[in-house]
Amino acid sequence: MLVCFLSRTGLVLVLLLQLQPTASAQQPADAAATRETKNLYASLFRIQKTGVLFGHQDALAYGVGWKGLSDESDVQRVTGEHPGLFGWDIAGIEQGKTANIDGVPFSAMREHILRSFENGAAITISWHADNPLTAGNAWDTTHGSLASVLPGGTKHALYKIWLDRAAQFIGSLKTRNGTAVPVLFRPFHELTGNWFWWCRNNAKPDEFIALWRFTVSYLRDVKKIHQLLYVYNTADYSSEAAFLEYYPGDEWVDVLSFDRYQYAGNGQREQFISIVSRQLDIQHKLAVERKKPAAIAETGFEGIPDPLWWTQTLYPLLKRVPMAYVLLWRNHGYMPSTGTMHHYVPFPGHSSAKDFFRLYQLPDLIFERKVSSLQLYR
Repeated sequence: MLVCFLSRTGLVLVLLLQLQPTASAQQPADAAATRETKNLYASLFRIQKTGVLFGHQDALAYGVGWKGLSDESDVQRVTGEHPGLFGWDIAGIEQGKTANIDGVPFSAMREHILRSFENGAAITISWHADNPLTAGNAWDTTHGSLASVLPGGTKHALYKIWLDRAAQFIGSLKTRNGTAVPVLFRPFHELTGNWFWWCRNNAKPDEFIALWRFTVSYLRDVKKIHQLLYVYNTADYSSEAAFLEYYPGDEWVDVLSFDRYQYAGNGQREQFISIVSRQLDIQHKLAVERKKPAAIAETGFEGIPDPLWWTQTLYPLLKRVPMAYVLLWRNHGYMPSTGTMHHYVPFPGHSSAKDFFRLYQLPDLIFERKVSSLQLYR
């Protein structure tokens, strides 16, 4: 836009002002977010009007029967292309480890993230951080664990060290020309559950809100990390009040999301559809009111025993209300501890592979080739 004015000397000056993205006039929680991060945020609003980004956790790191191959994914092996959204987890970074909870080296993760970004895809990161109070894992729900990391708590100094390490890794996600890779950051996920040390069974609402706000403020204002969009993530909920009970406030959140899986057993399909439909309706109403994009941040059916699950269960849910993205969980492969194949997208020859390919062919599902044409970061 050109702006002209007359100076005291009579000279007319012309300034060229660069307009910021105007996704419903909504800006990220970080006012100093990088241009690419703001553009990604605007793109999420734009995408959910017509389509859904399809994502997969650890897609490039391993799959059923393989690990550490160059530019491979089970999604690509079935459809011919990679997902449009890549999920990763930085559990282990807090301890200074070289690989995450699932054995993915952070150096390899960084390279995968940079490759995906340069191909135009989106990135999301979760964090199954260890229990700071007991040194147990994320599933250690010892009472008082969350309160211990708040300002004044016995583990607050330790938690800041953990945030320093997370910030160092996130800050290292830069291209050769110095462009910081935007990340959909999903800390304290499934907060309405009871299985992690940060869940509602281990914290009062004001304690969780304080933890969220401190974390955002520390990364944003102290560590100067300006490439994050903050994703609020619940598990089950049955009302607006339940979704918002631990909500830290619109100015601290960028995306609304929840996680939900289908399980095997009689009636589970109907129950899954009913619960997810209810949660989607609630989340959509709140997202519209608060001008936030929405997502299903984790979902799937382990082993996918239903050969038509993709088009007859998942797809109708994705079309029920507008959402920016959906992420399927990881393809670990054979698990000796359970004797089962732990995977959430099919591989070649799987009974649901043909139906997954039909899902892939639908015009409103966005995989990597299509997402590159959408120019999320411009």
